[in-house]
Amino acid sequence: MKILTGNANRPLAEAISAYLNLPLVNASIRRFSDMEVFVEIHENIRGEDVFVVQSTSFPTNDNLMELLIIMDALKRASARRITAVLPYYGYARQDRKSGSRTPISAKLVANLITTAGANRVLTVDLHAGQIQGFFDIPTDNLFAAPVLPKDIKERFPGNNDLCIVSPDVGGVVRARAFAKRLDADLAIIDKRRERAGVSEVMNIIGEVNGMRCILVDDIVDSAGTLCNAAVALKEAGAASVSAYVTHGVLSGGAVSRVSASPLESLVITDSIEATAAVRVSQTVRQLTIAPLLAEAMARVSEERSVSSLFD
Repeated sequence: MKILTGNANRPLAEAISAYLNLPLVNASIRRFSDMEVFVEIHENIRGEDVFVVQSTSFPTNDNLMELLIIMDALKRASARRITAVLPYYGYARQDRKSGSRTPISAKLVANLITTAGANRVLTVDLHAGQIQGFFDIPTDNLFAAPVLPKDIKERFPGNNDLCIVSPDVGGVVRARAFAKRLDADLAIIDKRRERAGVSEVMNIIGEVNGMRCILVDDIVDSAGTLCNAAVALKEAGAASVSAYVTHGVLSGGAVSRVSASPLESLVITDSIEATAAVRVSQTVRQLTIAPLLAEAMARVSEERSVSSLFD
């Protein structure tokens, strides 16, 4: 078993490497003056089981291209099996046609990864579970369930006044799974726009008055939905509002938006490398998923069950 990383999230790859007590493969991934990607592997990987750790986060296209070229280099160097480990799967939100003459980019990316030489894929909290079906190779979709609820239990002892909240109707399944694991109440925020040009009205389904509310989601990008949800919960009488999200994309002024909102804390994982704004923020906190990924990678390499990680 060998681990190779691109430049998308080196700290996470190093943490996985340390957990498994395996050094990262010696390789150089650099840019030519015209920004073309060049990959050179400096050790023998013939017949090896290789895991490529690379989130396709911002800059998405650069990181995706790096992943594809690394896998092509491995394939041509006769690696026995190549597993693409994508802690964050970019383009996952483009998983269906949103209108006439629009692409399904998540499927295109799946095709690219397969064609480049991946034999299997390992990813975390896909935006839509059916993206697994876009691949014609074995795909393991890990859940951040062992990491996030564990932190909630430590930070929010007692579950009498704990309420898990889904910020939209699409995230109900995830929120229900959290609520079941924590034996907590469940609430849902239903966003409605009565007619064009009228601002959205947020209806809260469930009782949140006097409750410690925890919003759960898979991706936080601009943080607009989370911040608006936090305002609505506070206005409905919530005692406190925090948020737990797997992938902290946090583009643009998202971190300052979170800091200015009623959210007491936003907890994300390190599936995407922390930006400078995240590192200095008092509100945003990062949990590591390195042990979870490392354990799954070891099980894949040893042909053992991955699903039993979540029992």
